[in-house]
Order: sequence, then C-alpha cells, then structure tokens
Amino acid sequence: MIVRLLGIMGLAWAFGFAVFMLMLPEPLNGFTSDAIVVPTGGPGRIDRGLALLRDHQAKRMLVTGVAPGVRPIDLALEYRTSPAVFDCCVDLGREAVDTRSNAEETARRVRVHKYRSVRLVTSDWHLARARMELAAALDTSVVILGDGVPGTPRLGTLVNEYNKLILRRIALWIGFGG
Repeated sequence: MIVRLLGIMGLAWAFGFAVFMLMLPEPLNGFTSDAIVVPTGGPGRIDRGLALLRDHQAKRMLVTGVAPGVRPIDLALEYRTSPAVFDCCVDLGREAVDTRSNAEETARRVRVHKYRSVRLVTSDWHLARARMELAAALDTSVVILGDGVPGTPRLGTLVNEYNKLILRRIALWIGFGG
C-alpha cells in the first residue's frame, strides 16, 4: 500500500513538473498597469522593467530586494538608462531578501500608492511562485499581471523552484505564513 502511494505521488509530481515546464509564462505585451515590480536576482528582469517603463506601460517601477549601498545612479549606469528615469520613476526597495519578503515589500508599496494593478516582471521559471506570494500578501482587489522574462535555467534550478512552489502552496493552503 505504501509503495503504491509513493508511486502515485511520484507520478503526480512528475506530471505536475511537466505541466510547470510547459506552462512557463512569456513576456506580456499590450497591457498597462499602475506599477511595475521587479524582484532582483535574475538576468533580464531590470532591463525588461525599464523597457516597459520607457514604453509607458506603467508610471512607476519598484525594484525590490536591492542590496544596501546600491544607489540609483549605479543602476542607471549599469543599465545604460538616464539617471532622470531613476529619479522620477524608479523606487529601490531594500528590505527584501527572498521571494516572500519581495512580496511583502511590494504589498506595502502598493497600499501606500493605492495601486489597483501591478505588473510582476521576473524570470519565467520564478513567476508562478512570485505571483502566488504577491497574491497572498496583497488585497484581492489588486490585479497582478505576470510578465515572464525568458531564461535558460539548469534542470536542478527548475526542480528546486517547482518543489518550492509546491511546498509554499501547501503552506498557504493550511494557513501558514499567509
């Protein structure tokens, strides 16, 4: 009986992982939002957020999880963007250290500015969990648009992310850390 149960759980995990891989989100085009939020940690995220800002897809952008000591001018130079863009339209969040605290930091900013819609720009393989965390931290009336930045993660990274997604979803279902 236990062997069958473990076999069924293994098959369910493998099927879910296949769906996770096949459903990686793509960049979202043609939609505007009140704000863009970009968690640090992956290539192409900030570039994508700045491009959306330049294309007037939102008025402001929050980069969450910025290391202490990083100044707006440092990012402007690194991403070859006018410092004026960072002065007017980009906020740097320094409190977050992981996906969950990125969501909490973002939720506080959304409440302060009374945003009704947020575009979450993160790696395609990270978007499902980041969106789930943000939805748990936000009011249900806020629309979260997912914008996946294509990446080339290793298989181990994908397996790890999928396992984190499952475990965190279970934790939220049972009311832990929500």
